[in-house]
Amino acid sequence: MDPAEQLQRIYVAGFELQTFDRYPKCIGVVRDHCVALLVPGIGGLQMLGTPGWRMGEVMGVLTQVSGQPVFQAKTEIVEATTERLVALQKFREDLGLLLRE
Repeated sequence: MDPAEQLQRIYVAGFELQTFDRYPKCIGVVRDHCVALLVPGIGGLQMLGTPGWRMGEVMGVLTQVSGQPVFQAKTEIVEATTERLVALQKFREDLGLLLRE
């Protein structure tokens, strides 16, 4: 797949494309506070790791603290509410479909 065509589809579908100084070889894809990093692969762009929650200029990964789901980036923690988890799941599914088209 052509990465330029993939990016076009992603943008048209309502995702924001960004670059991050911390990840110079990746393209950031953001929607509804969810973020994923894309890198070129053999079959076009692919997600690097697992999407997470945008926390300023960093991505909070989904983890657990004291048995409760949270998004964490170093010492910063954001509660992983049901609404945020649903948004993240939808984000992951939608972006996954666009990358495979």
